Amino acid sequence: MSNRPDFKVVLLGEVSVGKTSLLRRYTERRFEDTVSTVGGAFVMREWAGHTVALWDTAGKERFHGLGSMFCRGASAVLLVYDVTSRATFAALEERFLGLADSADAGCIFVLVGNKADLLPPPLKPPSLRSDGSLGAPEDAEGKGEERRPREVTAEDARDFYGRILRYRDAVAGSAGAAGGRTRRPAMPAAERACFEASAKSGRGVDEVFEGVFEMLAPRHRNSCSTVNLDGAGKRQRGRCSCS
Repeated sequence: MSNRPDFKVVLLGEVSVGKTSLLRRYTERRFEDTVSTVGGAFVMREWAGHTVALWDTAGKERFHGLGSMFCRGASAVLLVYDVTSRATFAALEERFLGLADSADAGCIFVLVGNKADLLPPPLKPPSLRSDGSLGAPEDAEGKGEERRPREVTAEDARDFYGRILRYRDAVAGSAGAAGGRTRRPAMPAAERACFEASAKSGRGVDEVFEGVFEMLAPRHRNSCSTVNLDGAGKRQRGRCSCS
């Protein structure tokens, strides 16, 4: 595994939305209750020949200022919220989106609604009793588990993603006015950038991380496909400096 990552992916979001649990579910294939992250931490992951640095950040207010430092040079930012908590969703726009101004100009933004396992599951059809009568429908995912009403819909996430893109365009425009770099790769459509998952059950977690990696991989290949001329005028494909 390379010591220098090809991609840097950062998770941002309020305390207790499950950032650490999502990362642990993906990298260690397990779930357990975790304590709040202090400052930040990262793990390296090999994926399809690429080395990825996955950064977990603290959601507590007193560590908020560190988020911008951790986002510096990020290829992708995962904005994580709890689908049963409107407050954690609102905090992404109010507190966390601006931290990503230090990310790469072409940084990909992804919304991840965690704790989908807490949502009321769909009901099974009524059961047929032995006497031919219909019984009450059963919980499709088991009884006795804690359930909470949904407070953030898929449409809410898509609307926010549209605001993220407009915000990034405004940031790029300001950088251009100041003589900065404004050319950015096209951003993914909302259908590819808005996810719901459950770190507890594992449902949708691989789709989040590997979906992000699949969006980043073509950009890395393009950035590494430079062609140099040697002293004899022959065309040589140079080794990418980020490998």
